[in-house]
Amino acid sequence: FQNTVLVWVPCIYLWLLAPFYCLHLYCHDHGRIHISCLCAAKMVLGFLLASFGFVEFFYILLERSQDIQHHMVFLLSPIIRSMTVILALCIIQLERIRGCRSSIFLFLFWVLAVVCSLVPLRAKIQLGIASDIVRYLAFFSYFTIQLAQLFLCCFADQPPEGKPILEKNPCPVKDASFLSKILFWWFTGLVVKGYQLLIHVLIVTVYVFLLSGRQEKALVSGVALGSRLPDQAQLLRKLQKKQSSGFFLLSTLARKFGPYFLTGTLCIIFHDAFMFAIPQVLSLLLGFMRDEDAPLWKGYFYATLMFLLSCLQSLFNHQYMYTCFTVGMRVKTAVMGLVYRKSLVINSAARRTCTVGEIVNLVSADTQKLMDFVVYFNAVWLAPIEIALCLFFLWQHLGPSALAGIATVILIFPLNGFIAKKRSRLQVRIQMKFMDGRIRLMNEILNGIKILKFYAWEKAFLEQVLGYREKELKALKKSQILYSISIASFNSSSFLIAFAMFGVYVMLDDRNVLDAQKVFVSMALINILKTPLSQLPFAISTTMQAMVSLRRLGKYLCSEELKVDNVSKAPLKDVAIENGTFSWSAEGPPCLKRINIHVPRGSLVAVVGHVGSGKSSLLSAMLGETEKRSGRVTVKGSVAYVPQQAWIQNATVQDNIIFGREKLKTWYNRVLEACALLPDLDILPAGDATEIGEKGLNLSGGQKQRVSLARAVYRKADVYLLDDPLSAVDAHVGQHIFDKVIGPKGVLRDKTRILVTHGMSFLPQADLILVLVDGEITESGSYQELLSRHGAFADFIHTFASTERKESLAQEGPMLVSVWSTSCHSPETCHRSSSSGKLKTCKLVMAFGISSISLFFFFFIKLTYGLSIFNRGDTTNSNLQNMEPVSEADEEQVPEDLGKLTEVDKARTGRVKLEMYRKYFKTIGLAIIIPIVFLYAFQQGASLAYNYWLSMWADDPIVNGTQIDTNLKLTVFGALGFVQGIAIFGTTVAISVCGIIASRQLHMDLLINVLRSPMSFFECTPSGNLLNRFAKEIDAIDCMVPDGLKMMLSYVFKLMEVCIIVLMATPFAAVIILPLAFLYAFVQSFYVATSCQLRRLEAVSRSPIYTHFNETVQGASVIRAFGEQSRFILQANKRVDFNQTSYFPRFVATRWLAVNLEFVGNGVVLAAAILSVMGKNTLSPGIVGLAVSHSLQVTGILSWIVRSWTDVENNIVSVERVNEYADTAKEASWSIEGSSLPQAWPHRGTIEFQDYGLQYRKGLELALKGITLNVQERDKVGIVGRTGAGKSSLALGIFRILEAAKGKIFIDGVNIADIGLHDLRSRITIIPQDPVLFSGSLRMNLDPFDTYTDEEVWSSLELAHLKNFVSNLHCFAGSRQLVCLARALLRKTKILVLDEATAAVDLETDTLIQSTIRTQFEDCTVLTIAHRLNTIMDYTRVIVMDRGNISEMDSPANLIAQRGQFYRMCREAGLV
Repeated sequence: FQNTVLVWVPCIYLWLLAPFYCLHLYCHDHGRIHISCLCAAKMVLGFLLASFGFVEFFYILLERSQDIQHHMVFLLSPIIRSMTVILALCIIQLERIRGCRSSIFLFLFWVLAVVCSLVPLRAKIQLGIASDIVRYLAFFSYFTIQLAQLFLCCFADQPPEGKPILEKNPCPVKDASFLSKILFWWFTGLVVKGYQLLIHVLIVTVYVFLLSGRQEKALVSGVALGSRLPDQAQLLRKLQKKQSSGFFLLSTLARKFGPYFLTGTLCIIFHDAFMFAIPQVLSLLLGFMRDEDAPLWKGYFYATLMFLLSCLQSLFNHQYMYTCFTVGMRVKTAVMGLVYRKSLVINSAARRTCTVGEIVNLVSADTQKLMDFVVYFNAVWLAPIEIALCLFFLWQHLGPSALAGIATVILIFPLNGFIAKKRSRLQVRIQMKFMDGRIRLMNEILNGIKILKFYAWEKAFLEQVLGYREKELKALKKSQILYSISIASFNSSSFLIAFAMFGVYVMLDDRNVLDAQKVFVSMALINILKTPLSQLPFAISTTMQAMVSLRRLGKYLCSEELKVDNVSKAPLKDVAIENGTFSWSAEGPPCLKRINIHVPRGSLVAVVGHVGSGKSSLLSAMLGETEKRSGRVTVKGSVAYVPQQAWIQNATVQDNIIFGREKLKTWYNRVLEACALLPDLDILPAGDATEIGEKGLNLSGGQKQRVSLARAVYRKADVYLLDDPLSAVDAHVGQHIFDKVIGPKGVLRDKTRILVTHGMSFLPQADLILVLVDGEITESGSYQELLSRHGAFADFIHTFASTERKESLAQEGPMLVSVWSTSCHSPETCHRSSSSGKLKTCKLVMAFGISSISLFFFFFIKLTYGLSIFNRGDTTNSNLQNMEPVSEADEEQVPEDLGKLTEVDKARTGRVKLEMYRKYFKTIGLAIIIPIVFLYAFQQGASLAYNYWLSMWADDPIVNGTQIDTNLKLTVFGALGFVQGIAIFGTTVAISVCGIIASRQLHMDLLINVLRSPMSFFECTPSGNLLNRFAKEIDAIDCMVPDGLKMMLSYVFKLMEVCIIVLMATPFAAVIILPLAFLYAFVQSFYVATSCQLRRLEAVSRSPIYTHFNETVQGASVIRAFGEQSRFILQANKRVDFNQTSYFPRFVATRWLAVNLEFVGNGVVLAAAILSVMGKNTLSPGIVGLAVSHSLQVTGILSWIVRSWTDVENNIVSVERVNEYADTAKEASWSIEGSSLPQAWPHRGTIEFQDYGLQYRKGLELALKGITLNVQERDKVGIVGRTGAGKSSLALGIFRILEAAKGKIFIDGVNIADIGLHDLRSRITIIPQDPVLFSGSLRMNLDPFDTYTDEEVWSSLELAHLKNFVSNLHCFAGSRQLVCLARALLRKTKILVLDEATAAVDLETDTLIQSTIRTQFEDCTVLTIAHRLNTIMDYTRVIVMDRGNISEMDSPANLIAQRGQFYRMCREAGLV
């Protein structure tokens, strides 16, 4: 046997499979590898082994010639062995030539060879050295060299030559050997580094691994940075043709990733085979314990076999999980790439059906569902097979009684299903409803925080938020109690199944006895049964969700795209449209009809017409953004487009202007100068390296528009489409831009320019003017031609030239939409459009969606009509838009973070501080925590008792084929089990209640901290960061932290129970368990540090993906116009890849830990089994069965402890993040106890500034410098000045939105710095520039504290001209601004600050506001920050601000007489 079978098995393996392996190597060439030390060592040892065979052959020929006739086999074996080793050497060389660095084939050969040599080795040791010294030494040398070969096979060879290493930080898996790959040892280096240092710098650049190699050659997505773009386009076209509901997408993904996924499926099948083999071996081991005559070697063999099976089960399970996660990640990445690419080609009709939020949802939520589907799909078909096998083996042991177990399962799992359904209804309908309400309200609070502070309304809104929160927590408590019932029934399920089966088994027949074999093999099978039973419902629901997501993705990917032939690039004319009819969707009404335009090269064309006449649509038609019904559009050369609402990226000013092109310094500076950006860059802290915040936070409307224009000018395109770029800038700046950029002498004079404008003064210089009315060109020609025709255009010019000159030129501040757009209507038209045309307008806006083309129309209505439809907003969109933006580094390094404004959400480093746990548990209270720990101890004590009782029952002697007192034993067993079930329910409910107590307190602290923060905090903290804290982090504290604690505590106590049982059986096991415990703690501490950091990095790197996505979807028309799609796709891919580089190590870390820990757990199995065999004579089968069956659970328990521990540690990060804002700067206190402020203060309304100065942030220069000023009671003071002169800063100072840097302000002789903020802000009133309304009743918007009577509210509405609007729900322009006026009328304080809101108001509303203020606030002090000079010409005094100083101050008449700055401004505005 030793010289035949054991020698031939490895040889047969090698000779049979070698041809196939060689063929495989021949087909896969990775390049030649140089001969390395490793390869040389393998060759030398191989030749030594081969020579041993030949030496033995000749030795037998010479020494044993007489035996040869009897044993020809002795002579054959060495030759066969040597020939096989020579074949192995040939394979080593072939592998080297074909670039194979680590060989699984040869590794298995050497493993077989070593295993087969173990039997002769034992025989040789037993015989001793005396038998045949030469052969004895030869065998040992041979065996040693075989071991050395096996050891060398564990390492990978060097990489093949000729492949340059491009990656700075390649993924270590590429250099790993086969053994290192299956045990994940290649990851150890990163774990150690993560433990020693900050992981940030060491993060593995994994996309090298993700995007190269065998399985990825046909990757669907645009992930492989650039090279995949054509593939994606092709797939999108296929998807469009098939118009499938997602199944074509699934089949494509299956074709690309299927083969790799199938290798994982193979692994799980092997895992199942080993899993079911273990109880059978346990049965044999317990049989051996009962059989007194059985030889000891059998026991050791069974113990070792059980250990090996456990190890193989672990290895195959984790290879399966690794494969699934890798495939899942690639699927997710691929689909993300597709969705992103699609978002750049989708047409406006399709865009209307899905909001930005929905598209971002596809990328965030639906791709995640697909990934979960990949991971859990196999459970759908495997779980039923596993359940069937478990029941089959149980039937073998217990006969028909196994059916009782099935009945119990059938009862328990529908109960859990019912509870899950009830919980999901509670969560979706109630808890999520209140949570959504709370988040929506928080979003409004954060967006309107300035108004809240101006009006001192924080407390009212605080109460509202807490009201939502209480309802949410009430629903959560109900849900958690249901969940506790579910957990208790599931954790008791193994007891309930055992109780039912054993009870029926012993009741059926007295002769049915429960011995150790039956009891503990059944228990092992029941423990196996729990896994598929818990997985099956989850796998089914995951599959169902994935199907829904597939359909959603399929629908989106099949939606209509912009037709490439909408615009042809024929070289006839620069821009021409012949008989064009265009609409926004294929079915919708045409927005442009019978359009015929021929624009000669280099000419300036002005497009004019009323709001909504189709001017923006005309530009869209030229860009190919609209649906072409008929006709032909030709555009020659490259195009640059300036949309009406500037689209600005969250990047530096320079990046926004260069927009992906190379920086040409002289041209760049020339563009800045022409677009009047140089003065702005002087103001910005880091010049053009200043980061522009989200939504252009730190730029005014005019600055954004000029940056948008500069982007187009920098491009040096052939055709310029300019959609009213001058509407948002000051009059003198507009003139400068026209002269320097657009006009006949501007930098674009040789280019073709099509300019949509409302500015009459520019029209005479246009080569051609197109007049649009209701989507048709009614007149066209030069300015003089049109005037001479005396048509509609001429009337329009004559009527409005004077109004326009007087009104529009007086604009001062940064405006969002110019007055020109509204003053194009006559007041009658305005009123008419506001009433009769209201519904039509609403419909139009809704029909157009937010297509960039009709943005102006949308924007105009949004601002002037104040329709509630816009108030709702797309919260998802805004939240995602606000997510932590990243800024790209600039080539010219500006010192420090000078230009940074928004604070990026930082990833904390290292492990979570103990302080966080202390804070969390402190909020719960020690009085509740100690009883919970005792309850857990009691629960586990009950579990230990019923298990020990079972082992005593199994050891009961059998008298006459029966056992005595079975009923009593069954009753005690049942009672102990039920007590444990009740204890489980108690502990889970207690922890849930603790979690709710803690999260209520933490949420309240966070809310108060945020509301008490000063305005500067909100300016530099993106609202996304704050909303993230209120949504995601609070959600984690609500649910994830308590759930993690429940799981961790239950498994820690379970582990203690297992250790106690093993030590009771074999006290000597302590010698093995203690070192294993230390090893476990050591490995685990390494993992938790690394895992925590990777999770933080992954979370922080995820936000930029959505921010970029959001930005792209909103600016798609600009990106397309500039032809920058591929650059944006590459950027998106880079961001996704960077996110995957944190995600990939995260799941590998879990596998690394699990594999290593399960070896620790398998060590406990081995210890328990071997020690049981050694103590065979003293131990009963019952206690051995108890110890070994429990030790089999250790691997699972260990990995669950670490997983739950990591979950707790990862989610306690949320406590850390919520707590971050506790230490930020806070405002002064809202009210001061015992303040002696009179109730009627201020009763006169005098304001005195004494050498007052303020600055916006520390380190910036003063915005107001030494203001000294006295305002008497009933004074009407106008404050004027250019943008940035410090007009609004005065208002901020009076309300203490910004605290004084120096000096004081006295109101009625009281220093405002000495009183509470709410005392101050509630006694003076402001009508702010931007009218913010909160969703809710009008009453709530006027009086959130309910302090006024209904009569007072109605009276204020009547005075604000809103009574009509409220009673008839009649919508007219500027109603929002009038609501702000109504607020002021209701409060009727002695001081009114009016920040004139010209941008949002038409002339009619403005007149209403001004007349109301003159009559109602006659006896009050009024400070007006004026943008239109004609509104303050009758004021007592005018203050002219300039760079933070008062440059002039007197009555308007005197100032005009002085002919200073005020006089010049009046002259510009046409008032003098």
